[in-house]
Amino acid sequence: MLDEPRSGRLAAWGNALLAGLVSPDDAADHIADDDVVHRVEGLPGEEQPVGLTLALGRLRALGAVGLRVALPVPGHPLGLCGPPEFNARALEAEEAVLASGAGLGLIPETYEAGPEGGAGPDVHVEVVWRCLPVREAPPADVPSLGEAERELAEALREATELLSTLDVAGAGPVAQAALAAYRARAEAGRQVLAPGYPPRAVRVLELAQRVGALIDIAQQAGGEHGGAVSSSEIAARAEALRPVERTARRAQVAAYNSAVEERERHRG
Repeated sequence: MLDEPRSGRLAAWGNALLAGLVSPDDAADHIADDDVVHRVEGLPGEEQPVGLTLALGRLRALGAVGLRVALPVPGHPLGLCGPPEFNARALEAEEAVLASGAGLGLIPETYEAGPEGGAGPDVHVEVVWRCLPVREAPPADVPSLGEAERELAEALREATELLSTLDVAGAGPVAQAALAAYRARAEAGRQVLAPGYPPRAVRVLELAQRVGALIDIAQQAGGEHGGAVSSSEIAARAEALRPVERTARRAQVAAYNSAVEERERHRG
């Protein structure tokens, strides 16, 4: 969970565009981020894949009033609402975006190009969003912002305690790299979410990402020589981390979806 999910960027900046707070080009640039290109395939009325700018305009024309995020994993269909075909594909990708009002969902597929074994700027990522029908129904297991914030406070304590049981300073290179990446991102002062989101959503998302980063570091350290040395200890650590990770994912979804929830409350 060290990296922001692509579905989160699409929902956040797509919501800002739907609210008239950013231009189509600005939204598309923020959604693509470091990826080379994003295309949307399967949009009603479009026979060929189209770029993000056209796709977001098409979704609005099809009735979309907001974009919600789903971050499902096996045994936890977080944010999904069916049908089974869409849920299965979203579960495989472990993320999706649902366009409320349009009855459509988008699932990302990534393609990497570059030298074998390359990394960083040597690898170019292209993303294709598959558009499929979805049900207009309440998404599964998404908490309110207030509920998510309360759960996160406890989850952060648990994650910190679990991390303190590891000798992270003496752990292997993977855990060290994860720790360095988290610190660099925290110090970069990057923009969280997009215009139009309430401050509480920004706070919840930042905290959820912090908890997620601690979980990643604990898991990676646990698999190296500085952490657990037996398979039973590794399994026990994974079991202890699972509910904390679930809480962090629920909070991320609550934060990304808060702009739509707020809009619907005002309309209601």
